[in-house]
Amino acid sequence: MSTKWNLDPSHSEITFKVRHMMISNVKGEFKNFNVDLESEDENFKNVKASASIDTSSISTNNTDRDNHLKSAEFFNAEAHPQITFETDSLNDEVTGNLTINGVTKPVKLDVDFGGINVDPWGQTKAGFSFEGKINRSDFGLNWNAALEAGGVMVSDEVKIAGELQFVKA
Repeated sequence: MSTKWNLDPSHSEITFKVRHMMISNVKGEFKNFNVDLESEDENFKNVKASASIDTSSISTNNTDRDNHLKSAEFFNAEAHPQITFETDSLNDEVTGNLTINGVTKPVKLDVDFGGINVDPWGQTKAGFSFEGKINRSDFGLNWNAALEAGGVMVSDEVKIAGELQFVKA
């Protein structure tokens, strides 16, 4: 018998970093997302999970940059309103299919299971941290600009990370 776990959005986040002008990192996050998780036991060895991220909820604390990222030059949020991830394995790493901009690729992320605890209101909660890297051009996110001193405006490598907390249904 499987157990359903509901995402606790007030204790969860999905973030990213990308190298800008080859000299520093720009951070961002997606404000709206959901993860459906079912497990056979509280060890989370046999799971089914799917995530959907609202592409237009991207935030880098800069409205002009956010609007550019939502445009057809990057995520094309109007045509592709969701980023999705699906997996049926979870150990020290998770492998699954990530779809961005209508392109689906397999990805592998490192996972740290933080454990299970019961909050003061009697709710059983489970926590996970994840991190990994993707190549944005693999997903058709190709916009860039050459820099006069060499290099490019935005690196292809994007570091992604998250903190996810779930409540046992």
